[in-house]
Amino acid sequence: MPIFEYYCEDCTNEFEILVNRSDSPSCPQCSSQKLEKLMSAARGRVASGAALPIAGKDCPPPEAGPCSPHCCRLP
Repeated sequence: MPIFEYYCEDCTNEFEILVNRSDSPSCPQCSSQKLEKLMSAARGRVASGAALPIAGKDCPPPEAGPCSPHCCRLP
């Protein structure tokens, strides 16, 4: 099961949760299902084992247009 990040529109809580395809996630703080899925910054590993951020500081790229107010967070 993949881990997804969500933003709760009711209580403004941001959280990560393991989600199966058949699941309907809800906020662990207020139980609301008014959630916005966030886009996480992709990460990779280099040979030394150090984390390597893949996304640049222009997330999303200007030509892609704006995304939601909470979609881009860089490490």
